[in-house]
Formats: sequence, C-alpha cells, structure tokens
Amino acid sequence: MAVIAKKPIIKKPAVARKPPVDDYIRAPQVLLIDADNNNRGLVDTQEAIQLAEAAGLNLVVVSEGKETPVAKVMDYGKHQYRQKKRQRQNASKPSLKEVKLRPNVGDSDYLLRIKWAVDWLKKGDSVKFQVRLRGRERVHRERAIELLERTVTDLTEVGKVQTFDRRTLILQVTPA
Repeated sequence: MAVIAKKPIIKKPAVARKPPVDDYIRAPQVLLIDADNNNRGLVDTQEAIQLAEAAGLNLVVVSEGKETPVAKVMDYGKHQYRQKKRQRQNASKPSLKEVKLRPNVGDSDYLLRIKWAVDWLKKGDSVKFQVRLRGRERVHRERAIELLERTVTDLTEVGKVQTFDRRTLILQVTPA
C-alpha cells in the first residue's frame, strides 16, 4: 500500500495593504478633507480627484468607513516617506540588554560583562543584571547581593539604578 504525502500548509505573511489612491478609489462618494485640513463634506469621487489634480496632489483614502470612506488631498509620496521614517524611529528605540551572572563568577568574566554593560549604556540601552542561584548557592544569598552591589558601584559613572530587587536578585540600570 502506497503512502501519500500531504503537502505542507504554508501560511503567507500578512501584507500591509496600501490605501486606495486617485483612480483606485471605488466608492462613488467620499468625505473629503482638502490639503488645508478643511472638511469639505460628501463629494463625488471624480470631483475630488479633479480637485486633487488641480492642486498637484493625490486623493488618498485615510479611513475606510462603513458607507463612505474618508479621503484626504495630500502628496502621497511624501506621506509614504513620513510613515517609513516614523517606523525607523520607532525601531531604533533603546532596548533592554540582559546579563546573567552566577554568585561565584570569575574576575575576568565579571569585568568582561561590566565592559559590555558600559558599552550598551553608552549606546543608550538599558541593562538588566540577573544573578541565578542553583543548589547550595541558595544558602549563600548574601554573595549574590554583594555581587549586584559591586555592579552598582562599577556602573555609577555611566548609568543609574532603575530597580534593585534583592529578593529576585535583579538589577536594572539605565543610561545616566
């Protein structure tokens, strides 16, 4: 008996739809907002496109309403440029870097982690230090707290302490 292999189901990623522009607007009428942000009310789509062309701009659907879409007279190329620029700015927000330590970390490893943290803080990122205790290390919890306090003193020049939770052994430092 032959076994038939099923085709894998491949889901396509959701693609952001571009708003309808000029002649691609299908609605017979639109609520028009002109280039000066004045509400013109309900206008025929062809008349709105003529107004936009007369101004040397595009007619862009801003909001797809249930009955009539809201369209605005604007420079569509400039609008797209501003949206992409806004997305790039949002993507470059400072991030949170995480450093995991053990209570009996060696000096060279500790200094390397501190060096990384200093670099990240200078770049504008926040740094989260977490000390993980395993087995018998839990008995010597004070060593972990001393390690975090040592970290605070080593990073006082480039960062300030946002949170220092002694119970969960987590220290969060933000750029100064």
